[in-house]
Amino acid sequence: MYIEDISSVIFTIGPLAVRIYGLMFAISVLTGFHYIRKYGSEKGLNEDFLFNFFIILIISIIIGARAVYVAANLSYFAENPELIIRIDRGGLAFHGGLLGGILSSWFYCRIKKANWHILADLAVPGIAVGIALVRIANIFNQEILGREALFFSFERHPTQIYGSLIGVVLLIIHNYLARRPDLKPGYLFWNFVLGYTLLRGIFEETFRENPLVLWGYVNEAWGVGLFTAVQVFTPIILVITFYMLARIKHS
Repeated sequence: MYIEDISSVIFTIGPLAVRIYGLMFAISVLTGFHYIRKYGSEKGLNEDFLFNFFIILIISIIIGARAVYVAANLSYFAENPELIIRIDRGGLAFHGGLLGGILSSWFYCRIKKANWHILADLAVPGIAVGIALVRIANIFNQEILGREALFFSFERHPTQIYGSLIGVVLLIIHNYLARRPDLKPGYLFWNFVLGYTLLRGIFEETFRENPLVLWGYVNEAWGVGLFTAVQVFTPIILVITFYMLARIKHS
């Protein structure tokens, strides 16, 4: 979705600009913290441990997501190095954040001898809310643009809306599955990763104006493009996810 002359700034206080992206990200973080603190405490986990876990998780998600985004746009940031830390303007790669969050939180849980999968399950709602809200913020930043399509009334596919709906759908699925008492720890998290990988690869990346890698196909009439970097790595992520789900099932 592309809207001319739209502003990403909500208001300014002197030199400080409060942006839509920063606000949406902050709401997502607070939602995630509330959920982890509330339901983690109900599971008998220490509040100090939960707080430290969450801080480590958020910091590592931001670092991982920003590092991958900068690496993918290295030429731009080489010319504008002062923007590398400006995450309030957007530019977080989900898969980088996912990898950073998994590695650091797993390591912390291993040190504290805690069940990482229980905490990973608790992190799902905050991540899903983050996907839904941040994709809306992408509209104001005029990023994550869709491909132009000739067969539709809109000029471009509203891929930010597609991405936001993915977050909503995954949150609904999580809330439904979370009611089942028979699920083993970790199932909710890896099921979320599976759902996101499939939905993004099919319903967002296909219509997103990303550069194609390897062999490429573009249908300008329908605004379809294959294959993006995310789609190329999708099978690998799916194999890992199916392996983890099978391992949890037989544990």
